[in-house]
Amino acid sequence: MSRSLNKVTLIGNLGADPEVRSTTGGNRVATFSLATSRSWSGPSGDKQEKTEWHRCVVWNSKASTLADIVERYLKKGDKVYVEGRIEYRQWQDKENQTRYTTEINVRELIMLSGKAGGSDSFEGDSAGGSRVATFSLATSRSWNNPSGEKQEKTEWHRCVVWNTKGSQLADIVEKYVKKGDKLYV
Repeated sequence: MSRSLNKVTLIGNLGADPEVRSTTGGNRVATFSLATSRSWSGPSGDKQEKTEWHRCVVWNSKASTLADIVERYLKKGDKVYVEGRIEYRQWQDKENQTRYTTEINVRELIMLSGKAGGSDSFEGDSAGGSRVATFSLATSRSWNNPSGEKQEKTEWHRCVVWNTKGSQLADIVEKYVKKGDKLYV
């Protein structure tokens, strides 16, 4: 048997709020569109940019409530890191036409942010009883507009960390993270 690998890693921004539903079998699933962009200089030196959209699918499992976390904490514009595998599906629509889709089946998801702000809140994880810490992070960016004036924008992101068998991350956040701390999430 030969070995193979199907692994996708993306960092991008949500194009819309996630959609969450339950399947007929009772499984929770979240879907969202993720935008990744790249830019380059064209042959004449003009700036070129391309945005690509990825359909991401996140499932709850016995070991993870990732779809519930997506529903609770992610919204349009949030920057996230996702890791998973690419899947291709086809189906027949109502007009009996064959339709195709490409999806990223997400196994890992990390909310990306910058500077801690506001008060942290701590609560129990309803699914497994693990301790959970939620907090806000601010990221800022600055640029010069066409007139040369400096512009700045701050965006706020809601983050969640929890204790697992191998990590007490929620307890560490509660004990050591305070407003104004710089963080890499």
